[in-house]
Amino acid sequence: MDPVTVSVKIGRPREEVFAYLADIANHLEFSDHYLEQFRLTRLDSYGQGAGARFKLRAPLQRFGWSDMTFSVVEPPHRIVAVGRGGKFNRIRTTAIWTLDVAPGGGTEVEYMLESEPVFPTDRLVEALSGQRGWFKRKLRKALSRLQAILEENEDRGARATVAGV
Repeated sequence: MDPVTVSVKIGRPREEVFAYLADIANHLEFSDHYLEQFRLTRLDSYGQGAGARFKLRAPLQRFGWSDMTFSVVEPPHRIVAVGRGGKFNRIRTTAIWTLDVAPGGGTEVEYMLESEPVFPTDRLVEALSGQRGWFKRKLRKALSRLQAILEENEDRGARATVAGV
């Protein structure tokens, strides 16, 4: 899937937004409308090496399990997560959060997600199921919820724990 990019301006300092995003356990709070069974992969959910395994609630998704791990954490500017999903975990995914100081104060958060299907059949399934448009809608809503959580402490979902307990 070609990269899907969405962005939002959040009226909080960049360091505060970064600290929230660098804890992968927080991601379920603003993404639970399209992710389920979110489980941490280690006790320490903050920083490089933190990861999670989850199931996507995507249309026509027979193999919805995916994972992601923070591979690069550069405070307070960038977080890169790499992962795999799909049948036999053969589809590589990359997610990048970029945080910049917004004009007039606050933080501009840009989120980019892309996948690299291995086989032509995987690419065909992505194209026919409309995954790019589906992800764009879900990611826009996720960033909107992130904004509500950080600015107004509203619209919070459940925070993830180890083994989903």
